[in-house]
Formats: sequence, C-alpha cells, structure tokens
Amino acid sequence: MTETLRAFPASVRVLIESAPRTKLRQRAANGSFALIEHAWHLADLEVEGYGERIRRILEDDEPRLPDFKGDEIAEQRRYLELELEPALRRFEDARAANLARIESLSEEQMRRGGEQEGVGRVTIARVVEMMAEHDAGHAAELHALLNVGRGFSPPVPGEAG
Repeated sequence: MTETLRAFPASVRVLIESAPRTKLRQRAANGSFALIEHAWHLADLEVEGYGERIRRILEDDEPRLPDFKGDEIAEQRRYLELELEPALRRFEDARAANLARIESLSEEQMRRGGEQEGVGRVTIARVVEMMAEHDAGHAAELHALLNVGRGFSPPVPGEAG
C-alpha cells in the first residue's frame, strides 16, 4: 500500500500539469473542486490532517482528533486564487515525510489510536488506509474533471510522451 501512496503525488502532478491551463481554475458542473483546489486540498490535508493525526496519536494517549473540513478550508484560504506549484510541492514533500514516519513505526505503534471527529476510533494503520481511500476518491474526481476518455488523455507517470 505504501508504494501506491508514494506514487500518488506524482500522478496528481502529471494529471494537473498535462491539463489545458484553461481547466486549472474551472470547477466541475456539480460545483466540486477545480484542479487547483484539488492540489491545495491534498497538500493541506496531508500536513494538517494526516500528518497531524499521526503525530498526535504517537505523542498523546488516545487523543481527540478534529475533522479536516476541506470545503470550508478551501473557501477560507481561497484556493482558486493560489498558485499551483507550491501546492504540488507541499503535497509531495508532506506525503514523503508521512510515509517515512509510517515506515519507521513498529507494529505496536501502528496500533496506537485516537478518537477522530465524525469517524470514531482510528489507529495509525487505519489512518494509512484512509489516506489510500482518499487518494482513490480524488483520482476518480480528477479523471472525471479532466474528462478522461472524452478527448483528453493525460500521460501516465514515467512514460515518455
């Protein structure tokens, strides 16, 4: 699972950077995130959501973990007005740091947990699963937003174009 988690930031970069620039700030018909908003959401969640949950679970006994309210944060921070590259770098760097930390943990540490708002009890192992599930959801949304299969076919990371 960690290899899939490790590869996701590069996939996001390839998808977003290969899209026409006119699509960067264009939301889907249903109002869901634009490409730039996906990038910043993933970056901020990786640091302030997953990274913080892992840190707190390791440092505190059964901490109470707040929900990461992505839609509210996107609006407050005005993601649509921000630049793309800092978001992609933040996501790549934070994911690498989180995975390095996760891979250094013992099985006992992976079983440590806390109470996450809106979710219930989560362990670090469950946080890792949640990361993978969240990535899959965003991958589907990005592909839908880019109309993959309907005139736009992004390159696959690692393949020559």
